[in-house]
Amino acid sequence: MENTRPGDSSRITREYTDSLLIEMRQLDAVMPSTRMELFGRTFDTPIATAAFSHLSNFGYHKDGMVELAKGAQMANALNFVGMGPEEELERIVDTGVAAIKIVKPYADNEIILRKLEHAKRVGAIAVGMDIDHAFGSEGEFDVVLGEPMCPKTTEEIRMFASAAGLPFVVKGVLSVTDALKCVEAGAKGIIVSHHHGIMDYAVPPLMILPEIVKAIGPDIAVFADSGIATGYDVFKALALGATGACAGTAMLNSLKEGGKEGACEWIRRQTGVLKSIMGRTASPDIRHIDASLIWRR
Repeated sequence: MENTRPGDSSRITREYTDSLLIEMRQLDAVMPSTRMELFGRTFDTPIATAAFSHLSNFGYHKDGMVELAKGAQMANALNFVGMGPEEELERIVDTGVAAIKIVKPYADNEIILRKLEHAKRVGAIAVGMDIDHAFGSEGEFDVVLGEPMCPKTTEEIRMFASAAGLPFVVKGVLSVTDALKCVEAGAKGIIVSHHHGIMDYAVPPLMILPEIVKAIGPDIAVFADSGIATGYDVFKALALGATGACAGTAMLNSLKEGGKEGACEWIRRQTGVLKSIMGRTASPDIRHIDASLIWRR
């Protein structure tokens, strides 16, 4: 039965995203570019993989995380990487993909520092932290696969960002307050996300995105996450100020059915959808998509 829980944040997010309409502009249009520049790299698409973890445990592919990375590399797309063993990250980086390792907020900061150091040593282009896994659903600190978590202070984020030796990205930002704290702490990027509905009644990322972008300015990379399912969703995120967007569960069936080729084809297909919308709105590149193109139904 379909989930009709009133506070289901994933449903609320989908409804909000679908309420955003796109104005067409045909005159003076050019063939658009979907290229994205980030941390000294150039990508063919602003569509990145979400920071998945343990895909093999859910039947998506026997080596799901590495296959997904291969698909992203084939599509010249950015690959965020979530929780997983060090050996897996090494194999992901060995595919040649541009990987950003996102570390959980472990209660033991030494675990975090060790994982950040390892990611840098094996060749990740950036690292970061998933701050929204600090609390569980019953008011206690979260435990993820047996590992205790806890919330982090702004000073701890500053320490991690300084120690990383790479651009630091904070995932799970859903307020101007946290966004400004991340910038203050030295983060070079944030992911606006509610972790696919980790809390009921969460603000849809695209609703709060413009306020966050306005507050932190143009020099911080901002990715939209949670419910990004099509090139249309990506276009809306870009129009509202995002640098790029993280596609999550929408691409997993393609990975399950086609492995790396399936993941690559999904990214390329949705990038094509994005490019078509950009052409029909006279948007020449992803940095010049006019926010006034977006209307609220």
